[in-house]
Amino acid sequence: MKLLFLDESGDVNLNNVDHDYPVFVLGGVIVDESYYNMKIISAVQEFKQKMFGRTDLILHTSDINRNRNGFEQLIGESFRTEFYKELNHLMRSLEYEVLACVIDKKKHVEKYGENAKDPYELSLHVLAERFFFYLNETRSHGRITAEKRDQHQDGLLMDAWENILCKKGTYFVSGAYIFSVIEKELILVDKKENIIGLQLADLVVNPIGRNAIGKKTHEDWKIIKSKFRRNKRTGDVRGYGLIKLPKN
Repeated sequence: MKLLFLDESGDVNLNNVDHDYPVFVLGGVIVDESYYNMKIISAVQEFKQKMFGRTDLILHTSDINRNRNGFEQLIGESFRTEFYKELNHLMRSLEYEVLACVIDKKKHVEKYGENAKDPYELSLHVLAERFFFYLNETRSHGRITAEKRDQHQDGLLMDAWENILCKKGTYFVSGAYIFSVIEKELILVDKKENIIGLQLADLVVNPIGRNAIGKKTHEDWKIIKSKFRRNKRTGDVRGYGLIKLPKN
């Protein structure tokens, strides 16, 4: 079984696009279930214990950047340097593949106008399809877990999952084919539940967004770039592990 954990960066608002961060990113990590249970969970918990003396901290990018919710020690330069050194080593050493969809919201609206789809719905549509292709390549079955948002947004998401994916499929693949290898239940989990896979997804999507808008990237981006799902023959990332919309 292969697991896909998803998180988001940016908002889905198409009416008032933030000029400082005009993209929406939905992405995360694909991991083998056995490896996840036997190696990834313990490795991340050991990292937390080593750095903070506890394992109940939730690795959340916004909390890390703002030195809050248990990450107050990061205000110290030496500790912060050591933290990122250890975190980058962890993210580099673990086995996973990155899958992400980046939507330029301004261009999305300019191209489709009133018919522009909700960025989350569109991204999920695209990633479910790419995950299907990945599972066919690896002759595996898969399950998707995403982070909960608010009740209204989660309701819309589940409707989209049921009506668009389960019944109509995607542009290239029918629903019957998709759900012959992907479990039909989309699992939504609250961030507070300390799910390691979702925390890895959180650590992945922000650097992808920063790169997409041309901001300065750091070591984490280099690591993520090396982990993208690729075309086995050509090594291409675009269209395989990283999908940018709208297409030119």
